[in-house]
Amino acid sequence: MSYVVNYLPELPKNRNVGIGCIGSGFIMADCHLVAYRNAGLNPVAIAGRNRDRLHQVAQRHNLPAIYTDYREMLDDERVEIVDIAVPPDVQFDIIHSIVHHRRKVKGILAQKPLGVNYQQALEIVRLCEDANIVLAVNQNMRYDQSVRSMKSLLNQSAFGEPIFATIDMRAIPHWMPWQQRQGWVTLRIMSIHHLDTFRYWFGDPIRIFASTRQDPRTLQKFAHTDGICAYILEYANGLRACSWDDVWAGPALEGAAADTYIRWRVEGLSGMARGTIGWPEYPKPTSSTIEYTTISTGNHWIHPTWKEVWFPDAFLGTMTQLLCAIEQGKEPEISGRDNLKTMALVDAAYLSAAEHRAVDLAEIQSS
Repeated sequence: MSYVVNYLPELPKNRNVGIGCIGSGFIMADCHLVAYRNAGLNPVAIAGRNRDRLHQVAQRHNLPAIYTDYREMLDDERVEIVDIAVPPDVQFDIIHSIVHHRRKVKGILAQKPLGVNYQQALEIVRLCEDANIVLAVNQNMRYDQSVRSMKSLLNQSAFGEPIFATIDMRAIPHWMPWQQRQGWVTLRIMSIHHLDTFRYWFGDPIRIFASTRQDPRTLQKFAHTDGICAYILEYANGLRACSWDDVWAGPALEGAAADTYIRWRVEGLSGMARGTIGWPEYPKPTSSTIEYTTISTGNHWIHPTWKEVWFPDAFLGTMTQLLCAIEQGKEPEISGRDNLKTMALVDAAYLSAAEHRAVDLAEIQSS
């Protein structure tokens, strides 16, 4: 039996919908706008506080309008979608302003995490629903090519009942300055990708058990609890999914040899798959990978390939799933309402680590 691996996102019929961008940092300048321009989407304006950087980004990506106040951008008749790339503790006020602005936009693409915790994310979702604005969340790892390929194979029941799944990250991220005022390191910034990927692949777990410790390197800069993280997700059908999110990854920055990677593996009753995520080698463009074997395909590994990479190509999918949802009158693939479950899972991980116990997802959702 042969399987078809579908990893590319659906594109809207109308690519001329005007996108207004808030934020001019790395994610917007080097990921969002690169992906949009490569696919022929239509960013028409950018807003931010740093005028010099705004001009640089606008010139680089041929953006016709610049605003130092995002509220002025909302009055621009060309802007139908607002794409937000700001720190999570700033995002709530921006979305609040958007939904109460006299001129309503059609949709918002918000960053992950969707606010500073589950309760704030819930309020954001309610604000957008009350304003009839379609809200989607930029959980871009769902559009990593190997992650999406794996979902395609799961949709075809290629591996039978899933039994065990793992993600093993040994990488040294570049932390952002705003994290210091939050005291966050890994769970809301990196682990949120893996928790959302497990949800994307397998649905919602019943509970999580998490254990964390401080990252020695980051501790020199600011206090935190969630440096190196390990957690297990328990599913009602018996599936177990676990991840090791190691942002120390050895003293590579201190002079030792480096060994950084992200690897994943899924085992089922009738097959298994394994893969890598190319992001740790950024800025070198490195494709993620997948290989799989099944009882029906025989005693060998099958190796689909592609030319796309997570950064920046995956960021096309998070925008086009919003554009397609508005165009077709349906729920976005990564809607704000769906993403509340990922936010609840992150909050459950923090509570689990703090109290040294397993935490049901329902405990957070009912709080």
